[in-house]
Amino acid sequence: MVKTNVVRLLTAAGLPFKVLEYSVADGRVDAMSIAEKTGEEPDQTFKTLVTETPKKEYFVFVIPAPATLDLKKAAAAAGVKNLDMIPQKTLFPLTGYVHGGCSPIGMKRAFPTFIDETAILFDHINFSGGHLGVMISMEPESACKFIGASFVDLTR
Repeated sequence: MVKTNVVRLLTAAGLPFKVLEYSVADGRVDAMSIAEKTGEEPDQTFKTLVTETPKKEYFVFVIPAPATLDLKKAAAAAGVKNLDMIPQKTLFPLTGYVHGGCSPIGMKRAFPTFIDETAILFDHINFSGGHLGVMISMEPESACKFIGASFVDLTR
Protein backbone atom coordinates (compact mmCIF):
# COMPACT_ATOMS: atom_id res chain seq x y z
CA MET A 1 0.00 0.00 0.00
CA VAL A 2 1.25 3.46 -0.88
CA LYS A 3 2.15 5.58 2.16
CA THR A 4 0.95 9.16 1.87
CA ASN A 5 0.59 11.56 4.78
CA VAL A 6 -3.17 10.91 4.66
CA VAL A 7 -2.62 7.14 4.92
CA ARG A 8 -0.25 7.65 7.86
CA LEU A 9 -2.73 9.91 9.69
CA LEU A 10 -5.69 7.54 9.19
CA THR A 11 -3.60 4.51 10.18
CA ALA A 12 -2.35 6.27 13.33
CA ALA A 13 -5.97 7.12 14.23
CA GLY A 14 -6.95 3.47 13.82
CA LEU A 15 -9.69 4.28 11.33
CA PRO A 16 -10.81 1.75 8.71
CA PHE A 17 -10.20 2.83 5.12
CA LYS A 18 -9.14 1.46 1.75
CA VAL A 19 -6.61 2.87 -0.68
CA LEU A 20 -7.66 3.00 -4.32
CA GLU A 21 -4.81 3.56 -6.78
CA TYR A 22 -5.20 4.74 -10.36
CA SER A 23 -2.93 5.72 -13.24
CA VAL A 24 -2.18 9.37 -13.95
CA ALA A 25 -0.21 8.60 -17.14
CA ASP A 26 -2.98 10.03 -19.35
CA GLY A 27 -2.99 13.33 -17.40
CA ARG A 28 -6.67 12.98 -16.50
CA VAL A 29 -6.83 13.75 -12.78
CA ASP A 30 -10.25 15.37 -12.51
CA ALA A 31 -12.72 13.71 -10.15
CA MET A 32 -14.97 12.33 -12.91
CA SER A 33 -12.01 10.65 -14.62
CA ILE A 34 -10.82 9.24 -11.31
CA ALA A 35 -14.26 7.75 -10.62
CA GLU A 36 -14.09 6.07 -14.03
CA LYS A 37 -10.54 4.79 -13.46
CA THR A 38 -11.32 3.37 -10.01
CA GLY A 39 -14.67 1.89 -11.06
CA GLU A 40 -16.44 3.88 -8.37
CA GLU A 41 -19.71 5.78 -8.71
CA PRO A 42 -19.15 9.47 -9.56
CA ASP A 43 -21.58 10.55 -6.83
CA GLN A 44 -19.43 8.68 -4.25
CA THR A 45 -16.19 10.18 -5.55
CA PHE A 46 -15.61 13.56 -3.95
CA LYS A 47 -13.36 16.44 -4.93
CA THR A 48 -11.73 18.84 -2.48
CA LEU A 49 -12.07 22.54 -3.24
CA VAL A 50 -10.33 25.35 -1.37
CA THR A 51 -11.81 28.84 -1.22
CA GLU A 52 -10.87 32.20 0.22
CA THR A 53 -12.62 35.35 1.35
CA PRO A 54 -11.44 38.87 0.48
CA LYS A 55 -9.90 38.91 4.00
CA LYS A 56 -7.82 35.78 3.16
CA GLU A 57 -9.85 33.41 5.32
CA TYR A 58 -9.76 29.90 3.88
CA PHE A 59 -12.45 27.21 3.76
CA VAL A 60 -12.46 23.70 2.34
CA PHE A 61 -15.45 22.10 0.59
CA VAL A 62 -15.73 18.44 -0.35
CA ILE A 63 -18.35 17.76 -3.03
CA PRO A 64 -19.34 14.94 -5.42
CA ALA A 65 -17.40 14.69 -8.68
CA PRO A 66 -20.29 15.62 -11.02
CA ALA A 67 -21.46 18.53 -8.85
CA THR A 68 -20.62 22.23 -8.91
CA LEU A 69 -19.93 24.14 -5.70
CA ASP A 70 -22.64 26.74 -5.07
CA LEU A 71 -20.57 29.63 -3.74
CA LYS A 72 -23.59 31.26 -2.07
CA LYS A 73 -24.41 28.06 -0.16
CA ALA A 74 -20.72 27.62 0.65
CA ALA A 75 -20.41 31.17 1.99
CA ALA A 76 -23.54 30.70 4.10
CA ALA A 77 -22.16 27.44 5.53
CA ALA A 78 -18.88 29.18 6.35
CA GLY A 79 -20.68 32.18 7.86
CA VAL A 80 -19.11 34.71 5.50
CA LYS A 81 -20.55 37.15 2.98
CA ASN A 82 -18.72 35.80 -0.05
CA LEU A 83 -15.85 33.63 -1.14
CA ASP A 84 -14.09 32.55 -4.29
CA MET A 85 -11.97 29.62 -5.39
CA ILE A 86 -8.30 30.17 -4.56
CA PRO A 87 -5.97 30.69 -7.51
CA GLN A 88 -4.44 27.34 -8.54
CA LYS A 89 -0.90 28.69 -7.93
CA THR A 90 -1.86 29.24 -4.26
CA LEU A 91 -2.98 25.64 -3.65
CA PHE A 92 0.40 24.01 -3.00
CA PRO A 93 1.92 26.75 -0.80
CA LEU A 94 -1.29 26.93 1.25
CA THR A 95 -2.19 23.24 1.60
CA GLY A 96 0.90 21.24 0.67
CA TYR A 97 -1.12 19.49 -2.03
CA VAL A 98 -1.12 19.78 -5.82
CA HIS A 99 -4.17 20.18 -8.05
CA GLY A 100 -5.78 16.74 -8.46
CA GLY A 101 -4.17 15.46 -5.25
CA CYS A 102 -5.69 17.79 -2.67
CA SER A 103 -7.09 15.92 0.32
CA PRO A 104 -9.28 17.33 3.09
CA ILE A 105 -6.97 15.44 5.49
CA GLY A 106 -3.45 16.52 6.36
CA MET A 107 -3.23 20.02 4.91
CA LYS A 108 -0.41 22.22 6.21
CA ARG A 109 -2.99 23.99 8.37
CA ALA A 110 -6.44 22.85 9.38
CA PHE A 111 -9.13 24.96 7.73
CA PRO A 112 -12.87 24.86 8.43
CA THR A 113 -14.15 22.03 6.25
CA PHE A 114 -17.60 21.18 4.94
CA ILE A 115 -18.70 17.99 3.19
CA ASP A 116 -21.72 17.91 0.90
CA GLU A 117 -24.63 16.31 2.72
CA THR A 118 -25.12 13.72 -0.03
CA ALA A 119 -22.12 11.87 1.43
CA ILE A 120 -24.35 10.43 4.17
CA LEU A 121 -26.34 8.53 1.53
CA PHE A 122 -23.41 6.14 0.98
CA ASP A 123 -21.68 3.45 3.02
CA HIS A 124 -18.34 4.82 1.77
CA ILE A 125 -17.07 7.87 -0.07
CA ASN A 126 -13.84 8.34 -1.98
CA PHE A 127 -11.59 11.37 -1.80
CA SER A 128 -7.99 12.23 -2.56
CA GLY A 129 -5.31 10.41 -0.62
CA GLY A 130 -3.05 13.45 -0.84
CA HIS A 131 -1.09 12.35 -3.88
CA LEU A 132 -1.91 11.98 -7.56
CA GLY A 133 -2.93 8.38 -8.22
CA VAL A 134 -4.22 7.72 -4.71
CA MET A 135 -7.78 7.83 -3.41
CA ILE A 136 -9.07 7.01 0.06
CA SER A 137 -12.34 5.13 0.48
CA MET A 138 -13.99 5.30 3.88
CA GLU A 139 -17.25 5.63 5.75
CA PRO A 140 -18.48 9.26 5.49
CA GLU A 141 -19.31 9.81 9.17
CA SER A 142 -15.84 8.60 10.20
CA ALA A 143 -14.20 10.89 7.65
CA CYS A 144 -16.34 13.84 8.76
CA LYS A 145 -15.55 13.31 12.44
CA PHE A 146 -11.82 12.83 11.80
CA ILE A 147 -11.61 16.00 9.70
CA GLY A 148 -13.79 17.98 12.11
CA ALA A 149 -16.12 18.82 9.24
CA SER A 150 -19.86 19.36 8.93
CA PHE A 151 -22.32 17.89 6.44
CA VAL A 152 -24.02 20.74 4.55
CA ASP A 153 -25.95 21.32 1.30
CA LEU A 154 -23.20 22.77 -0.91
CA THR A 155 -24.03 22.08 -4.54
CA ARG A 156 -26.26 23.27 -7.33
